[in-house]
Amino acid sequence: MTDFTSLGLAEPLLRALAAQDYVNPTPIQQQAIPHVMAGRDLIGIAQTGTGKTAAFALPILHRLATDRRDTPKRSCRTLVLSPTRELASQIAESFRVYGKFLKLSTRVVFGGVSMNNQIRDLVGGVDVLVATPGRLLDLIRNRAFRLDDIEVFVLDEADQMLDMGFIHDIKRLVKLLPEVRQTLFFSATMAKEIGNLADTLLDDPAKVAVTPVATTAERIAQHVIFVEGQRKQALLHKLLENPAIERALVFSRTKHGANKIAGRLADAGHPAAAIHGNKSQAQREKALADFKAGRSRLLIATDIAARGIDVDGVTHVINFDLPNVPESYVHRIGRTARAGAEGIAISFCAGDERAYLRDIERTTRTPVPVMPNPLGEGEGIVTSDRDDRPARPQQHRRPGGGGGRGFGSRDGQGQRRDDRGGRPEQGRSEQRGPRQDTRGESRNGGGGERNARPSGGAPRSDRPFSNGGARRPDQRRDGRPGR
Repeated sequence: MTDFTSLGLAEPLLRALAAQDYVNPTPIQQQAIPHVMAGRDLIGIAQTGTGKTAAFALPILHRLATDRRDTPKRSCRTLVLSPTRELASQIAESFRVYGKFLKLSTRVVFGGVSMNNQIRDLVGGVDVLVATPGRLLDLIRNRAFRLDDIEVFVLDEADQMLDMGFIHDIKRLVKLLPEVRQTLFFSATMAKEIGNLADTLLDDPAKVAVTPVATTAERIAQHVIFVEGQRKQALLHKLLENPAIERALVFSRTKHGANKIAGRLADAGHPAAAIHGNKSQAQREKALADFKAGRSRLLIATDIAARGIDVDGVTHVINFDLPNVPESYVHRIGRTARAGAEGIAISFCAGDERAYLRDIERTTRTPVPVMPNPLGEGEGIVTSDRDDRPARPQQHRRPGGGGGRGFGSRDGQGQRRDDRGGRPEQGRSEQRGPRQDTRGESRNGGGGERNARPSGGAPRSDRPFSNGGARRPDQRRDGRPGR
């Protein structure tokens, strides 16, 4: 097997990798690093969890280390665009870890925090800047930053960028980049519009791809529990009585729902924090830090907020609400079974969510095994007869509608414009059910939620509560090579 020493990386990088006990590159790293070191543009098709951050961070750091230059004032040598604050922070931390023996500067900028401090940090220029599109445009408009000195441009999670409505921001930014540059483009999927965007950015790119789209991780045991919508919270409390659920990530479809789930868990003696786009940056960072450190057992998240959550030891993923975009299911459950461990994914399915379950099974090409409802007969059970599923709801409806008071419903319209001025929830009644939030972190850092478009590997169906034990592999994930 190829090891990092055979890739020709600079000695300080190899030292940093050895300090992390990383020996062998993952497939995406093994394929991508030689092309990037040769200066070629690159299209990488890979989901989070494949080690793609290191696939571009290591060769970029090698280039910066072997071609020393002064950092350009109010600019950078390498720009990495990321869709969310959490992912941007994670990428920046990866550059710092791999570059710990190099005298290179890395900064990260995103909305939701003071721009003045960011302006001060960028006055002298930096080697690597990781940014979200909205805040970067703000800095440019304030003449605090420019893009004409950039040597390497990385667009990460391109499909998610488009989903979150950043396409116009990206096009504005690309017009400001120098014509001569190296461009690296990473996406979990390659739909037509993603391909069209890549064609406008790249010049004769090398193409690498790992892990087929719409498959689920082999080490994840998946289960679905059929339950009435208003009994989902009671079901969650019942599951949490099992000590095998050591650390769980619980997914809600909406920000409002995430808050309600966390609040009722706390009332029942299960302390939990919610993380989503309406939380302040300090709140998000504290919630994530407590979860990573094991100070909290539960983290309630929406899809977009979960981007960038890279936590070892997540034994269970619980889909309190099924996503209405099936690829998001794959991304969600991929938060467990990391670093060689096994994991459990349990999904709650109310009657009006069965069409979503059907779409998930069609996308993953595998039925999700049914798990008996532990509440018992007459306590929130709904039939698990798969042939009795209703037709897919109309596009304007979402599961949990019909004035429901359960946690699969939402009181009003999703915050569709919180990245353009923090528009509050208002207007629509519960009868319409929850709308999918559409915007992520942007220029004022408000951050909304929208389902991501991930991928993964094939499912398992055994051991609904025991994770089967974890083993430490040679490699780790995204930002930690070789997971």
